[in-house]
Amino acid sequence: MQVSVEKTSELSRKMTVNVPETVVQEKMAERLKTLARQVKIDGFRPGKVPQHVVNKLYGDKVRGEVAGDLIQSTYYDALRDQDLKPAGQPNIHSLDETEGFKYIAEFEVYPEISLAGVDQLEVTQLSATVEESDVDAMIEKLRTQKKTWSQVERASQESDKVSISFSGVSEGENFTNGKVADFQVEIGAKQMIPGFEDNLVGLKAGDSKTFSVTFPEDYGNAKLAGKVAEFEIEVFNVEAPALPEVDEEFIKSYGTDDGALNTFRADIKSNMQRELEQALHGKLKNAVLEALYEKVQIDIPNVLIDEEIENLKKPYLESAKRQKLKNAESQLPKEMFVEQAKRRVALGMILGEIIHANDLKVDDAKVRWTIEDMAKSYEQPEAYVSWYYGDKSRLQGVQQMVLEDQTVDWLLEKAKIAKETTSFNAIMEANQR
Repeated sequence: MQVSVEKTSELSRKMTVNVPETVVQEKMAERLKTLARQVKIDGFRPGKVPQHVVNKLYGDKVRGEVAGDLIQSTYYDALRDQDLKPAGQPNIHSLDETEGFKYIAEFEVYPEISLAGVDQLEVTQLSATVEESDVDAMIEKLRTQKKTWSQVERASQESDKVSISFSGVSEGENFTNGKVADFQVEIGAKQMIPGFEDNLVGLKAGDSKTFSVTFPEDYGNAKLAGKVAEFEIEVFNVEAPALPEVDEEFIKSYGTDDGALNTFRADIKSNMQRELEQALHGKLKNAVLEALYEKVQIDIPNVLIDEEIENLKKPYLESAKRQKLKNAESQLPKEMFVEQAKRRVALGMILGEIIHANDLKVDDAKVRWTIEDMAKSYEQPEAYVSWYYGDKSRLQGVQQMVLEDQTVDWLLEKAKIAKETTSFNAIMEANQR
């Protein structure tokens, strides 16, 4: 077997494999001999068909089958011989040869990764505390969750809920499939595109209004993104909110059994502190990964970017399928996901190289702790833990996550860290974006 490799770009390779005719003929002879014992041809007894007759009838087909087998059996040998590590599946095509068998495999390879400077990352570590004013604000949010509504005769204002019908037109095309009826909007909740809810202020039941707003540039529907739209609305009902008192009944409804305000506030603060710690850890990890991504510049195989784009699309397409939305694929252009896919693929390769170069191993105790921590929110935590350990693929997912966290910790130990204090709200709002 002769192998030659041509570098067609930084990561692209064109590998030509030439198998001698003697090997081809040997493989064909074996298969034709077996075939001669099996085929039934008029005029010949079973198993007594002359070899030259079998060759004439089945030679071309058998040569094609042998070619496929030779590709399967020689491709990986050729890669090992040339010390090549392909990223993704190759594009293989065979060449017609009178002597021997030749095929070409085209593929991308993984890049060489230099880890120079990864032990000198500069990272900002944020810190915050849960203040009593933050607890007050959280209690107000909890009151809002249990608000009730009552019909009012006045004009609508901020925080009111209005029941409307509406239709929308952009560039002469109705994009709401006619009129949307019996639609409820809470003014100020930002459930609609910017400007829409503002135009609902000051209206009473029976009022109609026409107004124009512009869809955001990053709007999910590419056909409407950045476009001006004209809406016609009609108001049918206006309701005002009423918040409950923070009394014993209210407190118990959130799981504080003794109904005491002090206990309630302590429970809330404890939960907020836990959420804050998780958010701070997540932001620190992201800061490390972002610094690493900027520090280590690598070429990324296009095939891996394309695969990751498909992975990123899946949740959107599955959601669209559940909602029975049509043409979801066309509304998710590749360009929406390219940068995110590049970052994820690059970081995966860089972290993998750090793990390999420094012989980092997953901490089984941390894996166990992580699974047990996740199990706390279930009624039968022990069963949840057993369920996780009962499936190798599930367990590997947690192991990979823990090993990634360990690698980030390894980078943090060596990084230059600047500390910065901020507020609970700033952290949580940024975490939701």
